[in-house]
Amino acid sequence: MTPALPDTKPFAPFEWMLAARYLRARRKEGFISVISLFSFLGIMLGVATLIVVMAVLNGFRGELLDKILGFQGHVTIFRSDAGPIDPYEDIEARLKKIPGVKRVAGLVEGQALASSQKSSTGVLIRGISDEDFASLPSVNNVDLHTAIQVPGTPDATPSLIGFGKSGGIAVGERMAWQHQLGLGSTLTLISPNGPDTVVGNTPLIRDYKVVAIFKVGMSDYDANVAYLPLGEAQDFFDTGSGVSMIEMMVDDPDNIEQYLPSITEAAGPDMVVQSWKDRNVAFFNALAVERNVMFLVLTMIILVAALNIISGLIMLVKDKGRDIAILRTMGATRGTIQRVFFLTGAAIGTAGTFAGFLLGLVICLNVERIREFVQWLSGVDPFNAELYYLSRLPARMEVDQTALIVIMSLALSFLATLYPSWRAARLDPVEALRYE
Repeated sequence: MTPALPDTKPFAPFEWMLAARYLRARRKEGFISVISLFSFLGIMLGVATLIVVMAVLNGFRGELLDKILGFQGHVTIFRSDAGPIDPYEDIEARLKKIPGVKRVAGLVEGQALASSQKSSTGVLIRGISDEDFASLPSVNNVDLHTAIQVPGTPDATPSLIGFGKSGGIAVGERMAWQHQLGLGSTLTLISPNGPDTVVGNTPLIRDYKVVAIFKVGMSDYDANVAYLPLGEAQDFFDTGSGVSMIEMMVDDPDNIEQYLPSITEAAGPDMVVQSWKDRNVAFFNALAVERNVMFLVLTMIILVAALNIISGLIMLVKDKGRDIAILRTMGATRGTIQRVFFLTGAAIGTAGTFAGFLLGLVICLNVERIREFVQWLSGVDPFNAELYYLSRLPARMEVDQTALIVIMSLALSFLATLYPSWRAARLDPVEALRYE
């Protein structure tokens, strides 16, 4: 008489031992082993791809947000009739008293034609004071090159302090390249709204010496934006002693809505208050839609790999029918058989998920080196700054999002094992052994 199996608790060592044996297929079961291997690789690549793509999209959004907010400010205030704000110092003083406000700056902004011996392009001119220009996070960075000569000093100052007294212009790196400009070169600005004469309105033409070349990191800004001292810009655009707008920086830009009531009250009734979300709502909504769609599409890779687990386990159950019947006759319960095959499939999904997590983590930490290697290997830049706005490939892994990917992969893998393990538990020992 065949001895009965001892009464074991769920997920006992005996069940783990059987599951491990079924994972190590013999020669005649090699095809099942190949399916298990492809299931493992599919889940690993699916999880890694999803983690890397989502990290790049998060990094892309974060870098754009940092660059845009570092350039434009979190809140912009301008007159409802589009005229200059004059005087603006009182409004600035009231805005600076609002809790959570980091910086308030009056700006003169306008369009002009930039002309040099090499090229003629449109340019956005931003007039800014000396202190505010030196505090701009998007401009005052390690890529800055300056040759600002402060009156009364023998040498050029090593920082941006003195820009307001230089009477020169600061241009972006790509604009300098396009116009073949260097420090000390001359750039001509032309405005169609010049002084009125007896023959009508004439263009205003001014020459400015290049005293600084900056790099924001966004090709659109580096190619199309230039800074003038506030006094020079007021004279060029004829705003008198006023400014065309006031920009603000706050401590928590993601929750900008909580600042708007206080800012609107301090700005006054004739002013329009516009947050960064209002200015860029369509752009960032498009990024959010793209991120959600990519998440759903790439999840299909994991789903396909989970289906491979189903097919592999069904074939394994069919091949192990005799073993299942013997185990049942020895006293193994339906639950024991079901848990054995559940553990077999879950082991493939768990191993593939965590291998994919590690692979995705390694790629995210070295994504810029990988981009440089692909560029060197192919001779083509896969992340062209003119197309993607940024000069480097960013990757930011978010803990909650990465955890969601891992949990989702594990859940799909576990769900894929339920039907094959249920079929194994329902196998009739008599039918399985009838032809043995």
